[in-house]
Amino acid sequence: MIAMKMSEELETAFVQQITREYEAAFLYRQLAAELELRDLPGMATWFRRHAEIELGHADRLIKHLTDRRNHPVIGDISLPSIKLETVAEAFQIALDAEREVSEAIRALCRLADAQHDYDSRPVIDWFITEQIGEEATVSEVLGRVTLVDDDGSGLLFLDAELAGDDPDQE
Repeated sequence: MIAMKMSEELETAFVQQITREYEAAFLYRQLAAELELRDLPGMATWFRRHAEIELGHADRLIKHLTDRRNHPVIGDISLPSIKLETVAEAFQIALDAEREVSEAIRALCRLADAQHDYDSRPVIDWFITEQIGEEATVSEVLGRVTLVDDDGSGLLFLDAELAGDDPDQE
């Protein structure tokens, strides 16, 4: 049995979210490159792992649309120009991006509810829970990076720790 096809308006909102997930992945890849330039390969690895997670999020949304016979499309990807002044700035950029994604997911939830599209709720609820964790993780790392400021030994310690962090274990 195929789930009810969603409305055009809701499909468009899901498509916009797919694009946001790709933008987040590319943003994280750019932040990884910036941290590689600062000789912080552990932090760069952390961002690359999180970029992969964002791609998985896009895949989950695409699957939801195709399961319902809606048409997923990847929109135009836009990224800000990034040139970091501090390491903390990379994590602040990431936290701001996660907050934007969280708000977009909440807006998607409100739209699905307004349209009584209960078939979308399981995937939306999963994303709401996921975003709470994403924001908490990035916020914690930002707090720790801010705490050590630009202290070389503190940054190297965090760099080594983040190299081994597995985001799927959080």
